[in-house]
Amino acid sequence: MVPAGDPTEQTVKKLGEILDAGDTIVDGGNTNWHDDVRRASELDAIGVHYIDVGTSGGVWGLEVGYCMMVGGHEESVRRLAPILDTLAPPDGWRHFGDAGAGHFVKMVHNGVEYGMMQAYAEGFDLMHESRFPIDLKEVAGLWNRGSVVRSWLCELAERAFDEEGNDLEGLRGHVSDSGEGRWTIIDAIDHDVPVPVITAALYARFYSRGNGDYTHRVLAALRNQFGGHAVERTAGGG
Repeated sequence: MVPAGDPTEQTVKKLGEILDAGDTIVDGGNTNWHDDVRRASELDAIGVHYIDVGTSGGVWGLEVGYCMMVGGHEESVRRLAPILDTLAPPDGWRHFGDAGAGHFVKMVHNGVEYGMMQAYAEGFDLMHESRFPIDLKEVAGLWNRGSVVRSWLCELAERAFDEEGNDLEGLRGHVSDSGEGRWTIIDAIDHDVPVPVITAALYARFYSRGNGDYTHRVLAALRNQFGGHAVERTAGGG
């Protein structure tokens, strides 16, 4: 379980050089499934098994177990089953197909997560800006008691508002991404599957980092040019 990309690539390569035929490499990180397919093929040639295990559960997984999405040869997965049974919560793992299938399902899982998080964030923002003195911690807690939008993410929102306060003043609105949302969108394009919610959620993260600042300056300039609308200028601007 190391970062996707070169760290995983080098780790798998080094392990492949020292393992014996019949040994198994398990990648439990967030790897691009295309890399899984290639690595499994290369390792098959020397008799080493490769299994990809997309893992979800956050830091609480240590206590309650991880949901695991598994890809790899049936025989290899059967050998690994006792380990998966131990790490996962009851009935908490599934085998979805050959190498790459597990990380493919995990990739889509994370894309869905992007959309869900964005929807919660926008809804809480609207309530935060309303005329009513709404306690957002209480809203999150209430929604998890019978509401159709109850979820673990909503439980985490309740916890966040409890720890950080209603205004979240101690946090910057800067949201990173670790790649899975991008991979989901690329695969969706390859399959002609529209994913507007996931795409918008990823773009919102880009905006959170100030990456759209020049876009907004062009918009302001155009509005000023065609309609003479007032613009706000930076210090030293013309």
